Amino acid sequence: IHFLTKNHFLYRYPNMGNLLKVLTCTDLEQEPNFFLDFENAQPTEAEREVWEQVDVVLKDAKGILDELQAYKGAGQEIRDAIQNPNDEALQEQAWAAVVPLVGKLKKFYEFSQRLEAALHSLLGALTNETYSDPTQHLEREQALAKQFAEILHFTLRFDELKMTNPAIQNDFSYYRRTLSRMRINNVPAEGENEVNNELANRISLFYADATPMLKTLSDGTTKFVSENKTLPIENTTDCLSTMASVCKVMLETPEYRSRFTSEETVSFCLRVMVGVIILYDYVHPVGAFAKSSKIDMKGCIKVLKDQPQNSVEGLLNALRYTTKHLNDESTNKTIKSMLQ
Repeated sequence: IHFLTKNHFLYRYPNMGNLLKVLTCTDLEQEPNFFLDFENAQPTEAEREVWEQVDVVLKDAKGILDELQAYKGAGQEIRDAIQNPNDEALQEQAWAAVVPLVGKLKKFYEFSQRLEAALHSLLGALTNETYSDPTQHLEREQALAKQFAEILHFTLRFDELKMTNPAIQNDFSYYRRTLSRMRINNVPAEGENEVNNELANRISLFYADATPMLKTLSDGTTKFVSENKTLPIENTTDCLSTMASVCKVMLETPEYRSRFTSEETVSFCLRVMVGVIILYDYVHPVGAFAKSSKIDMKGCIKVLKDQPQNSVEGLLNALRYTTKHLNDESTNKTIKSMLQ
């Protein structure tokens, strides 16, 4: 008789997963075991309406990342203007350089608002009562799960680029200082219609955060939970922990991993796993690192450490420095030392 390993068996007979779970009854029986097709998932009729709403937003995500990556800032012009306060020509040059950049920063901020609305639609679909548990939701609504993953992937990438670009905050604070000086002196500023004072405050707060997109997502998820009072918080946090487990299982299972046609899907999967862990850590009352957490943190960190180091150092740093509960007393010592 041809002997099949558990994972091979599931690969051949994917619908037998639940029976097998009952028969093997492992200690982590919640660990979902299915292939989430991040490369080819297409929306079913039931998913289409939400999928199309979110797709409109995601179509713009790559352009936003490209613009952020190319963002050079007006550092030199600003320095020249500050060092020569009486040289009007230099003041005008700096202002002319900063105004279009502020237009870009406003555009990024406005995109974060659209992304939050898209996240709301997805969470609504992935946590409702259509299916009895989050594994079924993710397994049967793969196109929506893929979009959720794409939002997480974008978020981590955006924040990585923002963190390494100090020009963003320098440009914006110069813009605000200059604008208020112009107001005091009653100088008309053509850049002012770009960003009024109230919007400037919100944009300023957005960029003041080390990881602004992640903060937008975690605030948006928390808001989703508080607005949907009839929905148990577990529906949302279990959706997140299940997504982390699905990514981990696919990455550590050769039968699944070999189905990725591109190496990029591996790094996509790793980034999504980390993004969803961080989101869970913000939204779950005790976070991702506590004993009661439904995420196998040791397993997830091990998967990261099994990759070539240069490809995952940024992701390990994201777990080290952008999570909320890692340094809590209650965090397991082994997990802390794995991340040192």
